[in-house]
Amino acid sequence: MGDTGRHQQCSSVPRQEPTDMPRLALYALVVCLLSVAAAIVSFAQGSLLGIVWVLLAGLSSNMCWYYVKHRKATYQKR
Repeated sequence: MGDTGRHQQCSSVPRQEPTDMPRLALYALVVCLLSVAAAIVSFAQGSLLGIVWVLLAGLSSNMCWYYVKHRKATYQKR
């Protein structure tokens, strides 16, 4: 049950090739860009709801920065 037919080595954790940019950082960047656009539209319409979008943009940009820096620090240790 669950046998893939491959011979398992000592490590039970499969190795994956690293990507250039972590997926979570990319998602955070997309959220940041979309929330900035929503804030601009909201303020242009005269709504103060844009403040919430600005806060979301700040949070998601910090998340993106964290994931990118964490990834770089992980590779420098190796």
